[in-house]
Amino acid sequence: MRVGVPKETKAREHRVGLVPASVRELVQRGHAVWVQASAGAGIGASDADYEAAGARIVAEAEGLWREAELVVKVKEPQPAERAWLSSGQLLFCYLHLAPDVPQTDDLLRSGASAIAYETVTQPQGGLPLLAPMSEVAGRLSVQAGAHCLLAHQGGRGVLLGGVPGVAPASVVVLGGGMVGTHAVAMALGLGARVTVLDRSVDALRRLWMQFGPALQTVYATQEAVEQACMQADLVIGSVLIPGAAAPKLITRDLVRRMRPGAVIVDVAIDQGGCSETSQPTTHDAPTYVEEGVVHYAVTNMPGAVPHTSTHALNHATLPYVLRLADQGLAALREDAHFRAGLNVHAGQVTHAAVARAQGRVHTEALDALA
Repeated sequence: MRVGVPKETKAREHRVGLVPASVRELVQRGHAVWVQASAGAGIGASDADYEAAGARIVAEAEGLWREAELVVKVKEPQPAERAWLSSGQLLFCYLHLAPDVPQTDDLLRSGASAIAYETVTQPQGGLPLLAPMSEVAGRLSVQAGAHCLLAHQGGRGVLLGGVPGVAPASVVVLGGGMVGTHAVAMALGLGARVTVLDRSVDALRRLWMQFGPALQTVYATQEAVEQACMQADLVIGSVLIPGAAAPKLITRDLVRRMRPGAVIVDVAIDQGGCSETSQPTTHDAPTYVEEGVVHYAVTNMPGAVPHTSTHALNHATLPYVLRLADQGLAALREDAHFRAGLNVHAGQVTHAAVARAQGRVHTEALDALA
């Protein structure tokens, strides 16, 4: 199969779909890999490194997109890229379609098969291709929040860990999944007072067992969310319903009642955000102030640490890329967990949560593939 690896075009996105070592694995199995020139520059991988691994370097993006049978990248294709997709192509990347109607429209028109990293499942539970970036984003959320709390960034001027005689910042984490767990670890490590809220008692029990009494665990009723957010210096939104739009746990009225200069880091922004006041931002302009609260809602947070992120992502995605290259759509037909990643196929929405979020007709993935 001919595998294409384009250069990412989203603002300040320095990751790349495949590292040279992954390319080498594909080439050794008889596949042709085309890599766009300078695609790996953000992780320090030169065109020569890719050529040494057996890749062909392609100067122009359009030719790569139009000729590749399987396109492997990181972030969702941008509008110009979506125009180059065609029927029969396979696209494998993060899509986050639920809040993104224009992207869904374009993918449906293309006739391509779009497989989303974030909805692939595994037998033991969890989302194996979302997990590594959730780990990165969870840790980054605390770093970003600490920076936003600085007075010259519009924040309350609070040091996350405090100093002797002065209380540390109050950090509230909404959601105790992968993002939330890593956010808790970072915030506690920096000395903050941390509260995590979740509607799963099992998740709260796991977190309490992992972090002990230093972490306050609270069942996430609406009242509990309101009380915690009003007392917080930093709120990290890390709720996730796989494939679906994020629930709006933080209302505009609640934001008005938060402390002036408090910070919301909405990691759920890829799925629409968990605050009514959240709007997508970029690494070029990561924050804005709404209702007196600083909002950080960058849609590709892990792109800020591309070395770490790209290698962590490749460790998770490579086995799936190899299966797609070896077997094509047959890899999805025989594996229900891999098939859960199929969001759009041949003009049909094949993920139920995406269909519900956008009010579209849903076709079961196995039926569509048949």
